Amino acid sequence: MSEKYLAQPDLGFIDEITGLGGDTLKKCFQCATCSVACPIAPENSPFPRKEMIAASWGLKDRLLVSGDIWLCHQCGDCSDLCPRDAKPGDVLAAIRSAAITEYAQPKFLAKAVNDKSKLPFLLGVPALWFALLAWITMTAGDTMTNIFHSIGIEWSHSTGHDVIAHADFFSTWFVDLTFVPLATAVVIIFILSLRRFVVDMHNNAVAEGKTDKTVLNWVDYIKTLPRVLPAVLKHDKFNECETNRDRSTPHMMVLYSFIGLAIVTGIFFFVLYVFHIPGPYSQLNPVKWLANISGVALVIGSSLMIKNRLAKKDEQVTAYKDWYILGIVFALGVTGLLTEMARLAGAANFSYFIYYLHLIAIFNLFAFLPFSKMAHIVYRLAAMTYSEYGNRK
Repeated sequence: MSEKYLAQPDLGFIDEITGLGGDTLKKCFQCATCSVACPIAPENSPFPRKEMIAASWGLKDRLLVSGDIWLCHQCGDCSDLCPRDAKPGDVLAAIRSAAITEYAQPKFLAKAVNDKSKLPFLLGVPALWFALLAWITMTAGDTMTNIFHSIGIEWSHSTGHDVIAHADFFSTWFVDLTFVPLATAVVIIFILSLRRFVVDMHNNAVAEGKTDKTVLNWVDYIKTLPRVLPAVLKHDKFNECETNRDRSTPHMMVLYSFIGLAIVTGIFFFVLYVFHIPGPYSQLNPVKWLANISGVALVIGSSLMIKNRLAKKDEQVTAYKDWYILGIVFALGVTGLLTEMARLAGAANFSYFIYYLHLIAIFNLFAFLPFSKMAHIVYRLAAMTYSEYGNRK
């Protein structure tokens, strides 16, 4: 006999899903067309029909712990074939946003990222912070140089030559002392959030019979990761879809541009603090080539993603959470390229100003990474790894 379950609808959760872009939820009459149409749904307990039923009932405790909501790539096949225009893909996207808010700490930041009235706060705090750092760098440069030199540390990391160096406007130390602790905090938040998420996902999979592994073995789970990465890097799941297969290319461009820029940042950080070779670096430097190619790919990829959403606004719901992260990514790429172009053109003040905007964009991307839609990269990877680990078919 199957286990009895007393449904306890959470009406507040239904409202939350509706507000995050799942406002078509109540159109669903549970025909299961979506699960049949989905080309990547597992054979064992396929999605998204069961998620649509659970969402309609407000079963928050069952939905947010399910790894299946992350296996969906929102390709649009289910929404395209839905006879009621219930847009299951958009509903699952809203559920994923709710899950990010649920697992991320502190929660007030997660809620702020999804609230457009808080945008001035998200932009204003880093704007004031970097304005303060610029003022200190510009007005107290000689004093800080003497203090740091007395303890054997280079203060500005400027070349000292007659070139435009952003370290003369924002001390490299100030920038790194902002972003290194910030990146560390983000990693810690993700580790704590993912640990709880994977445990909940495993317990849910065991309860619903989606895995035969009753005990979660963390070592085996982590060892499964390399088997999943190729599918992520090649966007295999995206390419199985039909309706929005064209989204695969811009998504890959953005993904690989971030990988390229991360490599560039790591190399130049190492060169600066180990070999004490400050920027700006020659345009003939191969690492600089990678930086420029990645920057161009980021702008083109994010532009195509914005164009795609504008062209399909009647077929795919685009909520504020989507525009926020798309805007930040696009701004990051544009300000990065304009900063370099202005520097090469000798427009010092303009280059410094754009660099200031660039730092604000970087801050928004990294500081709010565990709370924004961008966190889906990490959660989806964790869910795909668990699906492989649990032998989900």
